Amino acid sequence: MSKHYQLQRTQLVPAERKLVFGFFSEAANLEVLTPPFLNFKIISPPPIVMAPGTLIDYQIRLYGIPISWRTRIESFVSFESFVDTQLSGPYRYWHHLHEFTDAEGGTLVRDTVNYQLPGGPLAPLGHVFVKRSLEQIFDFRREAIARAFE
Repeated sequence: MSKHYQLQRTQLVPAERKLVFGFFSEAANLEVLTPPFLNFKIISPPPIVMAPGTLIDYQIRLYGIPISWRTRIESFVSFESFVDTQLSGPYRYWHHLHEFTDAEGGTLVRDTVNYQLPGGPLAPLGHVFVKRSLEQIFDFRREAIARAFE
């Protein structure tokens, strides 16, 4: 069985929670939050209404190789949190909790990603690369969020 990994990030966004949550719960903004090197594209036709059970199809390109990705919104609590999980895609397991809380100076956004790599017992060998890539993606995301709420 592959090992489980976790990535956590928090960011203070200088805006009220309702506005920040609205930005994150708009699926089209995923393209703004994803670095260009992934060539991220939403395949699902708009409008995408975020609610428990919503399915969203994407495509990314990693080193020129197209990868299809399907997620489902598992839970959605307006202005507080939502969870997306991977149904098919590059990970063996993907569970991304997005949380939004009031904080002095704005809204605290907390991302907790639990994931598992494909490849069974050999997966830990690739984790060094995957971890670095995820950190780059979430570093880009941090900057994109800061720009969006300047």
